Amino acid sequence: MIDPSEPFSAMVEHALHILPVALAFTVPVTAVGVLALYLLRKGRLATNLTVLVLIPVAAVVVGVLGVSGFMFNTTLTTMLLVCLLVVVVTLPAAILLGRMIAARSVWEREARERERAAEASRRELVAWISHDLRTPLAGIQAMAEALADGVVAEPREVAEYANRIGGETRRLSGMVDDLFELSRITAGALELTLSEVALQDVVSDTLAGQQPVAERKRVRLVADAREWPVVLGSDPELARIVRNLVSNAIRHTPPDGTVAVQLGVDGTSAVLAVDDACGGIPEQELGRVFDVAFRGSSARTPAPRGDEPVGAGLGLAITKGLVEAHRGRITAHNHGPGCRFEVRLPLAV
Repeated sequence: MIDPSEPFSAMVEHALHILPVALAFTVPVTAVGVLALYLLRKGRLATNLTVLVLIPVAAVVVGVLGVSGFMFNTTLTTMLLVCLLVVVVTLPAAILLGRMIAARSVWEREARERERAAEASRRELVAWISHDLRTPLAGIQAMAEALADGVVAEPREVAEYANRIGGETRRLSGMVDDLFELSRITAGALELTLSEVALQDVVSDTLAGQQPVAERKRVRLVADAREWPVVLGSDPELARIVRNLVSNAIRHTPPDGTVAVQLGVDGTSAVLAVDDACGGIPEQELGRVFDVAFRGSSARTPAPRGDEPVGAGLGLAITKGLVEAHRGRITAHNHGPGCRFEVRLPLAV
């Protein structure tokens, strides 16, 4: 060991003398530690940090023991105790820090994945909306020019063009309404005025409003209420949930098919089920039916007939947002000749 009473030159000479010995002991320990880190590079972050803490401490201990010739004295014992204390203090801290960093890394990775998914969804939505808005706008423009240029002059044809322009305008209005509603949901700006609502009344009013659409397509609407559930919710939003599901079922049900609406209670939840006859949804697409602008690879949305509104693929996404705003849950699965959309809402206490 270096004696503080020695001259500085002697201390330097002594240090240079023991340096090769210290390196001979510390370098192999460090090399082993680096190898261990390399082998554990794909392991848990807490384990890597633990090894990283132990490498310098082990190198110092082995180096000091080698220089001292493994001759224990008071100074050496004190140094070893200090090293042991450093390990006792830093090792738990390293493990805790590793877990915190690992958790943060996982959270950041999931956040990046969610952001990429949201960005992809936004791009897909813009593409769908651009296409869907362009179609009725082009039709309106062409028919308006025909009327303005006098190409269409017969009263019957003029009335037909005016009726078609009205239908396309209603489609555009519906798309804008859907976009506005979806933006409120995604921005968290949806405010519900809650009250006790009888779901049977909501279903009855909705079916009455959708009956003309179903008749034009020769689709039969049936309803079955096993019980009379009352939920705590907002009447307009609940009506939109039912309307979106029923209109979606009518749209995807072929002529002479049936759309069945069932109402009941399961435990503390009101259950609303809407069955269609669409032929089923591919299993790989069931998990995406509530995504914004998703319509499926089979292009299940048909071309518009008459004034039948065809949305921009936002109806089910809006429905899911409204259901969740009521602290409910919505699912979709294949059932019978088509698929079933099932909504569960908490009963009013």
